[in-house]
Amino acid sequence: MSSVAVLTQESFNEHRNGLMPEQSGAPGAGPGAGEEEEALPTYKDAFPPLPEKAASPEGTQETTNAWTSKIRPLKSSVITQVFHVPLEERKYKDINQFGEGDQAKVCVDIMHKTGAHLELSLAKDQGLSIMVSGKLDAVMKARKEIVSRLQTQASATVAIPKEHHRFVIGKNGEKLQELELKTATKIQIPRPDDLSNQIKISGTKEGLEKAKHEILLISAEQDKRAVERVNIDKVYHPFITGAYNKVVGEMMQETGARINVPPPSVNKTEIVITGEKEQVALAVTLIKKVYEDKKKNATTIAVEVKKSQHKYVIGPKGNTLQEILDKTGVSVEIPPSDSSSETVILRGEPDRLGQALTEVYAKANSYTISSVTAPSWLHRFIIGKKGQNLAKITQQMPKVHIEFTEGEDRITLEGPTKDVQMVQGQIEVIVTDLISRMDYTEISVDPKFHRHLIGKGGVNINRIKELHKVTVRIPPDNEKSNLIRIEGDPQGVQEAKKELLELASRMENERTKDLIIEQRFHRAIIGQKGEKIKEVRDKFPEVIINFPDPANKSDIVQLRGPRNEVEKCSKFMTKIVAEMVENSFSVSVPIFKQFHRNIIGKGGSNIKKIREETNTKIDLPAENSNSEMIVITGKKVNCEAARNRILAIQKELANITEMEVSIPSKLHNSLIGSKGRLVRSIMEECGGVHIHFPTEGSGIDKVTIRGPVEEVEKAKQQLLALAEEKQTKSHTAELRAKPEYHKFLIGKGGGNIRKVRDSTGARIIFPTADDKDQELITVIGTEEAVREAQKELEELIKSLDNVVEDTMNVDPKHHRYFVSRRGQVLRDLADEYGGVMVSFPRTGTSSDKVTLKGAKECVEAAKKRMQEIVEDLDAQVTMECVIAQKFHRSIMGPKGSRIQQITRDHNVQIKFPEREDPQAAAAAAAAAAAPPTEAPIQENGEANGEVKEPVDPNAPKKCDVIVLSGRKERCEAAVEALKALVPVTIEVEVPFELHRYIIGQKGSGIRKMMDEFEVNIQVPAPEQQSDKISITGLANHLDRAKEGLLDRVKELMAEQEDRALRSHKLTITVDPKYHPKIIGRKGAIITTIRTEHDVNIQFPEKNDENQDQITITGYEHKAIAARDAIQAIVNELEDMISEDITLDSRVHARIIGARGKGIRKIMDEFKVDLRFPQSGSADPNLVTVTGRPELVDEAIDHLLNLEEEYMADVVENEAKMAYMRPPGGSAAAMDDHRGPSKGFVVREAPWTTGSEKAPDMSSSEDFPSFGAPVPTKASPWGPKRF
Repeated sequence: MSSVAVLTQESFNEHRNGLMPEQSGAPGAGPGAGEEEEALPTYKDAFPPLPEKAASPEGTQETTNAWTSKIRPLKSSVITQVFHVPLEERKYKDINQFGEGDQAKVCVDIMHKTGAHLELSLAKDQGLSIMVSGKLDAVMKARKEIVSRLQTQASATVAIPKEHHRFVIGKNGEKLQELELKTATKIQIPRPDDLSNQIKISGTKEGLEKAKHEILLISAEQDKRAVERVNIDKVYHPFITGAYNKVVGEMMQETGARINVPPPSVNKTEIVITGEKEQVALAVTLIKKVYEDKKKNATTIAVEVKKSQHKYVIGPKGNTLQEILDKTGVSVEIPPSDSSSETVILRGEPDRLGQALTEVYAKANSYTISSVTAPSWLHRFIIGKKGQNLAKITQQMPKVHIEFTEGEDRITLEGPTKDVQMVQGQIEVIVTDLISRMDYTEISVDPKFHRHLIGKGGVNINRIKELHKVTVRIPPDNEKSNLIRIEGDPQGVQEAKKELLELASRMENERTKDLIIEQRFHRAIIGQKGEKIKEVRDKFPEVIINFPDPANKSDIVQLRGPRNEVEKCSKFMTKIVAEMVENSFSVSVPIFKQFHRNIIGKGGSNIKKIREETNTKIDLPAENSNSEMIVITGKKVNCEAARNRILAIQKELANITEMEVSIPSKLHNSLIGSKGRLVRSIMEECGGVHIHFPTEGSGIDKVTIRGPVEEVEKAKQQLLALAEEKQTKSHTAELRAKPEYHKFLIGKGGGNIRKVRDSTGARIIFPTADDKDQELITVIGTEEAVREAQKELEELIKSLDNVVEDTMNVDPKHHRYFVSRRGQVLRDLADEYGGVMVSFPRTGTSSDKVTLKGAKECVEAAKKRMQEIVEDLDAQVTMECVIAQKFHRSIMGPKGSRIQQITRDHNVQIKFPEREDPQAAAAAAAAAAAPPTEAPIQENGEANGEVKEPVDPNAPKKCDVIVLSGRKERCEAAVEALKALVPVTIEVEVPFELHRYIIGQKGSGIRKMMDEFEVNIQVPAPEQQSDKISITGLANHLDRAKEGLLDRVKELMAEQEDRALRSHKLTITVDPKYHPKIIGRKGAIITTIRTEHDVNIQFPEKNDENQDQITITGYEHKAIAARDAIQAIVNELEDMISEDITLDSRVHARIIGARGKGIRKIMDEFKVDLRFPQSGSADPNLVTVTGRPELVDEAIDHLLNLEEEYMADVVENEAKMAYMRPPGGSAAAMDDHRGPSKGFVVREAPWTTGSEKAPDMSSSEDFPSFGAPVPTKASPWGPKRF
């Protein structure tokens, strides 16, 4: 690594000032040339050499010089690497664009993305050198990006066995990522389900070779490895692993192979050995040797050990079993924990079994279980805070297991006998001590007060606990218990009990009050972020205020606390609500839309003034809204004042008048009309006047009309005429009838009520389902008509009130029809005939007597209807209609709607057959196709004693027969209706090439037609190349569908013709230098031509041969017009001239302006193009002006004037700078005395000692430019590096 010393003017002055006076010399002293030379520093003084790494004889002394005394060595975390991209591998080879264009943009993007610093340079061979600096990971990432984005990519594949792929990927893909970073390539490994073994690598040639080599190395390593699986009986696995895995460990150490023996918990017999082939073979031999030896010599013995003692034989993590195996060489087999067996099997050498048996019994009996009596409420005190007390015991006796059972007054101990006895003694001492100094008590408090005892965030209960040194257990809400338990010091328990009971009694004396406050005010009372309600709570701290959940839409606000405080808080909140109600008065003012902005005023000044002075809230409709209403909210008096001021503004602005008309309030609703339709039509007819009716129920007769004078008068006449008409002709009467009579009064299809209307001329209005009074009937019309209608209705109602009872005979076989479907027929009769009650005899009796009870006329009508039904039932026939099963679904319609309609229209019952089983149908078809078999043997002329009817092949299938029930003539009509619903298919000729357009995007076109015409349209598959489209549907729909399809075909053919006309192409030859001008700034000019002439204009791509050809596509006449427009621009451009002028480069920046604003303004004003020189150009003052001759002259004059103006400022600034003191201080002053600077001169420099001279900065050899070939030249500086 080389070091470069950079000497600036400031550092040089500083260096010179540091010299001694006698060294520097004074200019007035007149020193000789020799003295002046001696005053110069030597090369070694100015540039001290780097320290030599020569070890001193003592080994401790280090070389000290000017560098080591000041600079401390630091280890840098920043590294620098240089990457070379050969010319043939460069992606961007355009040398003219070096330092700009895509290559530079890519480098900037890489720097942003990776955080590394990039420097580009061109080598003599036109290769690209990239120096990357930064942290290691940033440099590696940048390297990968450089290779993928600046270097041409190649690809290669390498084949390795499929089973080796996972080793290339590595754990969590780490190995693959490392390989890609290391080689700067992209490696693609086939997925596990892909059978291919080819790994694809893409990147540079060098990277490809590296990656290929690394992958083959990994595969070669795996080729040396082998895998062997040996099946050994599970019972012999302990002998192969040995105690504490010693035997298997020794085997692995000896052979170098990896041996995987399944753990005892896994029920597998397979042992897997992996490693080098020789190592695996040796390991298999050793395993089999152990197995054969133990199989030959080992015997077993079975003993009974209590199930509860098995865990002691196993030991923690199976350590005891390992210990027995280690001591005796015997394997102990314990039955699984889920097995009820108590038999333990010992397997090993016969002479070792006795010792192992002794060990097993010793381990089984080495542990004991004991218990200590301790009240359950003391358990947590025995355990201690975070188990501290218990931890002291368990640390001393770690083998003892202590178990506390919730709700039981005992503690269970389990462990070695001696240890258990010691722990038992310690716990008994603790229990005795706690009982002597601890106490508990329970108090009963209503659960509704529990959360108040706890307090917000537990503040109350925590204070009691800390004060009295007790623990208080309050049951959770879900327990619904009223017992609170207090535990601790006896005195503290009593004090805590007393305080809690006092708190509870105080809460019982509290009062809860419900305030009714409209929910719309809740948010306003609470305030933003609860600020307002906080003020109320601070004022009444003892009162708890609960607002309902907004979702509940409740108006009840609950106050709870001491009686007096609750009353005070209630009054205070009532006062707040009263103020809100007073301030929530609202009035709407209709103001013509064009005057809204005048009411707002400039910057909202008018509206703001009205709001402040009247203390109201004024809301105007949005600009895009059609509403003219301005809403004013506040106190009533203030709202009226604001309303008057707004109306006054409108009156001033236009010829607006306001008039009041007196119309009786009872007529207002009829004049307004349903949903305001009548009054709205008057307002629209009279030029948009505003008609304001008083609030309903106010009793005020005055109606206000506001608008232009003429229109107001017109509206007044219309209103008065309408009111007079209503008043003279309209009369209203009311009468009452039970709601169940209404249907009978209206009659079937409104027949009864229509008769009354026709005979009297009155209008009768029955209540709707939403009306509160369901009995009220209103009659409207002339007085005479109303009187007659009222009389007729009253007679009808009177007759309905006259309840009678009648009987009729109905054959019992028809009773089921009336009472089936939960008595639906009877319910329909009751609804239709004024609530008449029909009673049938009990089921099981043979009586045919049916009782009817209700109004006389209703009973008579119901009786008549029932007789009609009975007649229908007697005349009922069953008829079959044969329709193929495949059409049944279509006939039924969506959710059976079509069949329900036929049932209603023809009053018949229709039953569809069960669907045919496809398998049974196939079997029947196969049987029919089979050859006739030999006739069965007949007995007494019968086949197997049974006579079988021959099956008629022409008989309809059961699944095709639809059964209809009802009167014969109705059934026949229904059969015709059913057959009319059978779909028919027709074919329509449509050219094949139009099929895809008919189908539409994702089938949208064909779906639309199918929905519109209620048919199914089937388009043949593309491979059939058929011109026929099938339409299936009802016969009456097919003609419309066919017509619609043919219309669509005509449309598509017209579109095709239009498309052909639109695709007319024209080419125009235009010099490429004019293309940017034709396109315009951001494509503005070409977009205008495209839009104006509705054409597509295509400019040549960079690689096209004909760079001067512009293609225009569209209608022929429009393409010609667009061509003429382009030609006109070209002609204009050809008339332009270019002139060069000299403008001082110091004023260029000011002429261009910030972000080019100045130059754009000049170009737009004079309609010329300006080109300023680029940095480094031969003449930095040369500016080119292009445009029409007269405009160019004007632009040049303007530019020269600007230059003159700006140059005056430049000269003035330079003159000021000359008088300003330079930053060098006295050193700079000394320079002025010394005259022109000779630069920085040193004595005894390397170039003065030999024949060589200092490098010449103007020489292209010593300082070559990029891309220029330079001959190599020897130098005292050493060989040159590029």
